[in-house]
Amino acid sequence: MSKHPKSYQELLKWLYPNLGIKRYFLLAVFGIFLVAGGLAVMSYGETLGFLEANFREIIYKLTGKEMISVLPAGILICLSGAIAIYFGLKKMLKSVISVLLPGNEDKIVDVMYARRQLKRGPKIVVVGGGTGLSALLKGLKEYTSNLTAIVTVGDDGGSSGRLRRELGILPPGDVRNCLVALAEKEDIMEDLFSYRFQNGTLAGHSLGNLFLAGLAGRFGDFQKGIEHVGKVFALKGEVYASTLSPVTLEAHFEDGRSINGETAIRNTPGKIKRLRISPQNCKPLPGALKAIEEADLIVLGPGSLYTSVIPNLLVEGLRDQIAKTKAFCVYVCNIMTEPGETDNYAVEDHLKAIIEHAGQGLVDVVLAAKENIPQEVLERYLAEGAQIVKGNESLIESLGVRYHEGTFYTGGEVVRHNSDKLAKELLRLLFRLKPMHERIDIVDSYLLNRKLKTM
Repeated sequence: MSKHPKSYQELLKWLYPNLGIKRYFLLAVFGIFLVAGGLAVMSYGETLGFLEANFREIIYKLTGKEMISVLPAGILICLSGAIAIYFGLKKMLKSVISVLLPGNEDKIVDVMYARRQLKRGPKIVVVGGGTGLSALLKGLKEYTSNLTAIVTVGDDGGSSGRLRRELGILPPGDVRNCLVALAEKEDIMEDLFSYRFQNGTLAGHSLGNLFLAGLAGRFGDFQKGIEHVGKVFALKGEVYASTLSPVTLEAHFEDGRSINGETAIRNTPGKIKRLRISPQNCKPLPGALKAIEEADLIVLGPGSLYTSVIPNLLVEGLRDQIAKTKAFCVYVCNIMTEPGETDNYAVEDHLKAIIEHAGQGLVDVVLAAKENIPQEVLERYLAEGAQIVKGNESLIESLGVRYHEGTFYTGGEVVRHNSDKLAKELLRLLFRLKPMHERIDIVDSYLLNRKLKTM
């Protein structure tokens, strides 16, 4: 009996009917024999005499002349074999691609090239939550697939809050948004995962949240559920919860008030003096720590300062790993203040809050926005209690942090970072801070290819 019966059984599966593989594989093999035969005819003349005779007869019927040399016959045989190999391999790959990546059957080379390029991109870890984090991932995934998102789990409102209270799972909303952002077929996945039920007991729940809740129940672990989503939807990166502990945010205001819960904190006006998480001894996931250790760049934000960014830094193991890694840590500051959370905050106020909660030396660079926003848009934001976040370079650098500005707003009623602009600026900043000649060449060539395709 064979020592490896299972491996043989796996090989035999390729002989199953209707796979669209066998016939094209045999055609490619036949092509190899033809090429070998053609070379033999050219080299030894009579080695494959029956083929030579057939070609002589064909040439005579077509031209009425005898073929003196065997060289043309050999060349024709080689060309026939090369065509058979090309056709067989292309059809075989197309059969595989049509199953694994439906819709890309005619773009095999593009898909393979893009995936190879993305795998050679820089390793970037993004930390935060909310729409800002998912928007950043949408931009970065066009340049690298070495992405890791570490997502806050303090949400207690909406569908996520209901599932958290009723099923005892971590809030899936921010994780869902990151999974959608990293999906190769983003539009399809967004249509599925963002669908919200309108009636019955499921009213208000999104399909994506329920899907993650179901996977968490099936595998008994929220992170394992996330990993299975990644396998099914071919994500261009990984997503980790900042901790698997059921975290509750606790905000202590300057006037002495204490408020518990993310939603309540968002809706309570006043200046936050200190933010804490409960339980305070929660631990990060090993995969998240490893990603930070191997990262070329760590990005905090963009996102709500006290409810998306800082809660991750209060997970002590996570904060400590970011502090000791060799990678540069960039904080992406919001373009506008958030009413009730960062009223009248400048860029340096955002940075001071991070330093007060996570310690000096964690952030290496602050990336802020310098925008010309239309007056009518600004007036609408001012009416809601929000204003542009402005920065003072000298004050920021006095805190031991470099200051960098960019333009990210591309118009519209909502002032947010443009995904592609932000991703490009972070890549430029990475290579400016930490020269990596091999990666620069790779990313520059990829950017050039994308530019040529759009011309």
